[in-house]
Order: sequence, then C-alpha cells, then structure tokens
Amino acid sequence: MSDHSQKLTFLEKAGFSAGDAAANFVFMSMVLFQGAFYANDYGLSASAAAAILLWPRLWDAAFDPIMGVLADRTNTRWGKFRPWVLWTAAPWAVVMVLAYTTPDKSWGWSAGMMIAWAGITNTILMTLYSMNNMPYSALGGVMTGDLEERTKLNSYRFIAANIAQFIVGGFTLPLVAKFAEGHDRQYGWRVTMTIWAVICFVLFLVTFFTTKERIKPVVETKSSPKQDFLDLLKNGPWFALIAYTVFHFAMLAYRGNAHYNYYHNYVDKAAMFDFLEKLGLTTPNLTPSSGFFGTIFDGMLGYIAHGTRDSVPANVSDVFNSILNMAGFGTTIVMIMLTTGLSARFGRKNVALVCFSLSALNAFAYYLVPPTGTWALLGLAILGSFVYAPTCAIMWAMYADAADYSEWQTGRRFTGMVFATIGFSLKSGLALGGAAFLWLMAGLWDFNTSLQSAPEAIRGYQVSSSIFVGLFFVACVISVAFCGLTKSKTLQMSAELAERRKKAGLAS
Repeated sequence: MSDHSQKLTFLEKAGFSAGDAAANFVFMSMVLFQGAFYANDYGLSASAAAAILLWPRLWDAAFDPIMGVLADRTNTRWGKFRPWVLWTAAPWAVVMVLAYTTPDKSWGWSAGMMIAWAGITNTILMTLYSMNNMPYSALGGVMTGDLEERTKLNSYRFIAANIAQFIVGGFTLPLVAKFAEGHDRQYGWRVTMTIWAVICFVLFLVTFFTTKERIKPVVETKSSPKQDFLDLLKNGPWFALIAYTVFHFAMLAYRGNAHYNYYHNYVDKAAMFDFLEKLGLTTPNLTPSSGFFGTIFDGMLGYIAHGTRDSVPANVSDVFNSILNMAGFGTTIVMIMLTTGLSARFGRKNVALVCFSLSALNAFAYYLVPPTGTWALLGLAILGSFVYAPTCAIMWAMYADAADYSEWQTGRRFTGMVFATIGFSLKSGLALGGAAFLWLMAGLWDFNTSLQSAPEAIRGYQVSSSIFVGLFFVACVISVAFCGLTKSKTLQMSAELAERRKKAGLAS
C-alpha cells in the first residue's frame, strides 16, 4: 500500500489526537484565563500583564522556526517528530505548574521579582510548548499522504482537542474557586493546574507509543535552513495561511480575555443567578450539598452557587462562564464529527470561507445582547460553535497541504519548516491578541486592573467581545480568500506527488 493511500487505524488516530488534547490544557488555559490570572489573581498591573502575555509568546514565535530546523534534521529510530513529544512530556508538566504558581507574600519578593518570576516561567512554558507542539503538528503531515485520511486524522485531533477545551473551559474556574476555599485563588490555580499537568504527561505518552511516521521525503533534507526558507517564499498559499493564522489566533486570545471580563463584569450577576437556578445549580444553604450529585457537582467540581439572588455567591460568574464554555465546546465536538465530509464535497477553502463569514456575523450579534440576556448568550455560544466547528480540522489539513505544495514545487519536502513558520504566525497572533486587549482597554476605556467594574471598562468589554472579535473573523475571511489551495489543486498535487514517490521507489 502506498503512503498516499495509507489508512490509519482507530487506535493510531485516537492516539495521535491525545497529543493535541494535552496541548490544549495549556493552550486553552492561556487563551481563556491567563490574562485574567495575571491581572486579577497574580496581582500585576494591566501594562505588566500585557508584557507577560506579549514577550514570552513572541520569543516562542521566534523559536518555532529554530525548532522546525531541528525537527527536520532529527533522525532517530522513532522518526523525526515523535521523539520530541516524548522528550518534552515531563518538563512540560513541571513548568506548567510553576507558571501558575504565585510566590507567597512571606517570601518578601518585590514587584520586580514577581514580574520576573511570571516572565521566566511563562517563557520556559512557551518554549516547551514549541518543542512539543511544532513537531507534533508536523507529525500529522507524515503519518499518511491520503488527503481524506489526513482530514479524518485532523478531525480526530480536533475532537480530542475540543474535549480538552470542554474540560478546561468548563471546569477550571469552578475548580479554582473550590480549591480556593479556606485558602485563596492563587492556591486554587496552583492545585487546578497540577491536575491538568498530570493529565498532559499521560496523554503525551499515549501519543508517542501509538503513532508512526510513514511519509519519507523523496530527497532527504540536506539543504540549509536559509534555502528551505527561500524556497518557502515561493509558496503563495503559505503566505495566505500565515496571514490567516495571525488573525485567527489573535482573535482567540483577544476573545478569551474579552469574554472573561464580559461574563464577570458586564453580564448582570442577578440574571446569572436566575440562569443557574433554572438549571438547579443554586442553593440558599451555605453547607456543602449531600448525595451523589451534590458530592460530584458541589464537593468535587464546585458547580453549586451557595446563596440567594439578593446575596449573589462569589462563584456565580465562574459557573456561568464555564457553562457557556462547555455549551460551545460541546457543540464544536458534535459538529466536527458531523461535518467530516464537507471538505470532500465542497473543498476545504470554500467551507472555511462560509464558516468564518457566519462566525463574524455571530460575533457582531453579541453587541445587541443586554446585560440580563443570559439565555441569548447561551444561544450565541452554541450557534457560534455550530458555524465555526468545521474550520478546526479543515485549516490544519490545509497547513499540511501547504507542505505538499512546497514539495510539489521544489521536489524537496521540509514539513518542519512549514509548520514552524505557521507556528511562528500562530504564536505571534496569540501574543498580539492577548496584549492588544489590555492595551486597547487601557487606551480607549481607561481600564485599570483594580477598577474592573468601572462604567467605561464595562463598555469596553461589550465592544471588545462583539465588534472587535467580528472584525478579526472578517480578516480571516479575506486571508483565506487569497489562498490558492482549491479542491482541484490539492487533488492534482496529491496525484503527482504519489506518482513521484512511486518512481522513486518510496511507494508501491
């Protein structure tokens, strides 16, 4: 069987997907909560928090091409990319906990030392993220050359990723609040991230032991990194995907920060209490709930709001935010499973254009929701995930198609460099998006981390969560429109590359 018609087993697809599930315990914590953690719980100013979000991620972005060069030139009995998943598993877990550890006041640290600790630990975590996730992403491009099998592989990947996102988005804040009882939120963060770190370590081992690299380049990489990059500059679709990636991941980081503050400060807390009450997640009794469900939802997960509408519990925003996250991620999981055939029928590019356009309209609609519109917010969260979900697997499959395009053009395959530069744009987008929220809030609405409920700041949360997020989606639409990877082009490349491999004796 040729590498371009290689069918993957369920175990290999599921095992591969475990790696992205692990990555998303860091990624989604970073996108959804890291800005709020540094500004609200760690105790940094808006400018200091913006710097911590910006510079480590920019370093991470700059390190990705270096990692791509290393990965392309790694040769072990396990392959080029798999070993990195194994080598980084344990350090990842340790540093993940340290990055969400706040130095105790008894240590007597100055403000500068606190900033340095946050910057150093976050930088190391981002470096390990690159050393793990860039080779992992490239791994998906060399497990099979079959276009539809590659799309299925990425569908498994993003189902697993969204399960992890469901867990992170749905349980992180309630767990932080739960573990903070009798301590503080800083302790709650440390314990919660320790749990996530252990899960990451196990999932990385699963990926390493269940996957296999199959695609071998017709010409082994012997060129210089400079030549790889110069050849990559001939790849027109790559330019469009670079721009798309910057806008997309800037949107994710910006939206995560904006929505956290939107739910915690813009949305009416009494309305959120009413919402939770209808779901049976409130009790006027201040003692822990009993019984099986009480033990699970209250004792273990912290999902019960203890109090009344007149005395709104402290965790009501955390629980409401988490429920909307779970509704969105749950919808995404279902839609990824139901839409695996869309790209085969309409082409990846066409599906992406339609879905991002609808996502922009969904984002703009948030502007119309009043502070008491909790059920409307739930509807928008579900609808937004419904139209966005098909893009998850499609866009990552297009990155692999871009690697095929370079090999089709030049006769050499440098998958690591392609994914490294994509990683550079991804991390740059995350850095700029996370910092841009704090910069714009401070510049346009006088945002101050010690006055987060000021009227001007609340206005900023509303505009940021709707208009600005929608504009990011519009930029994604424009970028994808310029990508030349049409359905006919990808089929042509696949057929011609398969023929080259056959002639070179790399496929039967």
